[in-house]
Amino acid sequence: MRTPASTYRLQLSSEFTLDDAARLVPYFVDLGVDWLYLSPILQSTQGSTHGYDVVDPSRVDEARGGREALVRLASAAHEAGLGILVDIVPNHVGVAVPRQNPWWWDVLQHGEASRFAHFFDIDWPAGDGKLLLPVIGDADMPTEPGAPINGMTIDREAGVLRYYDHEYPLAPGSADDDSLGVRAVHDAQHYALVHWRRGDWSLNYRRFFTVTELSGVRVEEPEVWDAAHAEILSWVREGLVDGLRIDHVDGLRDPRGYLQRLREHANVYLSVEKILEPGEQLQPWPIDGTTGYDALGEFERVLIDDKGRDDLDEQAAALSHEDVDDWPTLVHSSKRFVTDGQLHAEMRRVARDLDGVAEPDDVTVDAISEIAACFSVYRTYLPEGLEYLEQAARDAADWRSDLGEEIERVLGKLRDPANPGALRFQQTSGMVMAKAVEDRSFYRYSRLTSLNEVGGDPSIFAYPPERFHELQAERQERWPHAQTALTTHDTKRSEDVRARLDALSERPELWRDSLEQLLEIAPLSNPAFGNLLWQAIIGVWPASRERLYAYAEKAAREAGDFTTWTEVNAEYEDELRAAVDAAFDHPAARAIVANLTEELRRPGWSNSLSMKALQLLGPGVPDVYQGTELWQHSLVDPDNRRPVPWVEQTTALGAILRGARPAFDDTDPTGSVKLLLTVIGLRLRKGLRERFAEYRPLHASGASADHLIAVDRGGVVVLATRLPIDLELGGGWHDTHLELPEGRWVDQVNGTAYSGEVAVAHLLEHLPVAMLARSDYEEE
Repeated sequence: MRTPASTYRLQLSSEFTLDDAARLVPYFVDLGVDWLYLSPILQSTQGSTHGYDVVDPSRVDEARGGREALVRLASAAHEAGLGILVDIVPNHVGVAVPRQNPWWWDVLQHGEASRFAHFFDIDWPAGDGKLLLPVIGDADMPTEPGAPINGMTIDREAGVLRYYDHEYPLAPGSADDDSLGVRAVHDAQHYALVHWRRGDWSLNYRRFFTVTELSGVRVEEPEVWDAAHAEILSWVREGLVDGLRIDHVDGLRDPRGYLQRLREHANVYLSVEKILEPGEQLQPWPIDGTTGYDALGEFERVLIDDKGRDDLDEQAAALSHEDVDDWPTLVHSSKRFVTDGQLHAEMRRVARDLDGVAEPDDVTVDAISEIAACFSVYRTYLPEGLEYLEQAARDAADWRSDLGEEIERVLGKLRDPANPGALRFQQTSGMVMAKAVEDRSFYRYSRLTSLNEVGGDPSIFAYPPERFHELQAERQERWPHAQTALTTHDTKRSEDVRARLDALSERPELWRDSLEQLLEIAPLSNPAFGNLLWQAIIGVWPASRERLYAYAEKAAREAGDFTTWTEVNAEYEDELRAAVDAAFDHPAARAIVANLTEELRRPGWSNSLSMKALQLLGPGVPDVYQGTELWQHSLVDPDNRRPVPWVEQTTALGAILRGARPAFDDTDPTGSVKLLLTVIGLRLRKGLRERFAEYRPLHASGASADHLIAVDRGGVVVLATRLPIDLELGGGWHDTHLELPEGRWVDQVNGTAYSGEVAVAHLLEHLPVAMLARSDYEEE
């Protein structure tokens, strides 16, 4: 089985197709990439920019080029020595446009009698035999039972029911009587169009998180598994792909069983999207590892100055309302918000399954919700992880002593993997975590927002080098082929934004004084959110006004305290746009932004390069997100999925390969030095695979030793700088020395050779990082 030395993530769409990727194969080869890592390529909803809304798993997406284009890309990539890793989506399918999904369309038309009814996770009794579709707007709801629904029409000739531009099939014979009115025909269907808010309270099909346009499928059923994977397995059999990345594995009924079956049918590299909380171990599944969010948090925290924690804590507390500055309390309240609101239907489904009843007791739902709110990880995999469930129940009883007896009763059933409710709870707890933490708390907790990243715990502020080394050594021992990430299509802030913001931990007083002035210039009803918003502006600056407007709106609505997606507070959102405008138009605010950007530019530059070097040469399989080989200052999607300037990147790489010397300072506007380091790192990983089988920390001596992270991977050494502001204020490296391992070591940037004990000031004379290879590299 082939294993990647590195991966390069590509976001495919109708604007960047499989053929476009094929044309760029020479660029990827020159860059040093080992495998291309493709976003989902099965047929998705027309116009989809991400591909996670698959509507037909039996074919490759036509807008992305179709199967023929996949064959062309595979041929070009394999001929050039590149592997291909493809993202697949087994948990759910897209149902936003029913006609485009043949499975869903048939279920709507034939109900429980459909041959695809068992493909979907539908609780028919909970809908009185109907599939509930929460699409009706507020103004269209009838005022009396049985009255017509505004916007609904019947097209008997086409055999469809329409609600504005939504189209649904008519059940056979349900509209034959021309005398039947629209409402009567609607009521004769196997589905019921209901008010959109009922999605939160009485939805009777499993969905992806709170997205009603993505319906869960039951791949635990062999027939469903076969239908969902037939095309995918043909890629493996025909040698078109070399690995599979499995999306949202925690949504599956039986992740272990699913992965075992996939391994039996596809003996290729397998990577799972699995978020591990700090200290949580990946299950011993038949896979090669995760997509690397856990590694991202480790690279981040070794660059954070723990001495800035108290000042930033105090500042966040002074700005906060309620308990948003206390992370555990914030998370708990956010989880109860989603269990009692957005995901209440899911909580009731767990309760129905747990006790085998048609209508659960409210106390039972409350107890289940409280246990879910106290979960410290995304889910358990019973019998593995039972300790997390039991601890959550103990914590739940502490939070709600009035529910103690019911919590104990419910716990007894949740422990039993044979209980359908226990299995469903495992599928649901991760939904609660994701919606409460990633999509709510991360937008409220503003202490240092570079730590508010998927797979991370913002309350864990910094790691000393010793802890960082322990975690990397553990990865090398347990999961040496797991992917590691710095930026993905799901990260809230790109690596370069976070690197700049990390420097605030060294200058908390600068941030305090600057933010106070900015909030005076552009007051916000919620100054705590102002902390988050201004960090975003500084982190991504310079950026267009439109990009920052879009971010402010999305972030504020996700935070959900002063405005939401469903209840927009126009006055508050005007305040946010005024703050963005101030950064461009108000002379004092513009000067503060310019000063902050200048103060953080050099340490941000240093942090970016250090983070990149540590990831590229660290344990695991480094993944480079498209475009991040150069500077890329982006925020949450869709900002981080903007088109990549491939022409400019190709030109920049060509210059590097022709020997052009990049600017070795923080004034470089494009990031050519980052590109150079990426080329060196990827080529070392690909050309010297055997030299990355070890992880041995190297320890410097001298006054500034704590500012150096140095590691020998077994013939390749990486050096990186941490806390660059403090290092500069302390006068630099002084007498700090590093004893290199035995042999002659060549700097891959400038060709200088070293051996024995070397002054760190010499090793890092021009850059905050160095990549050294033992001299026999040139002979291999």
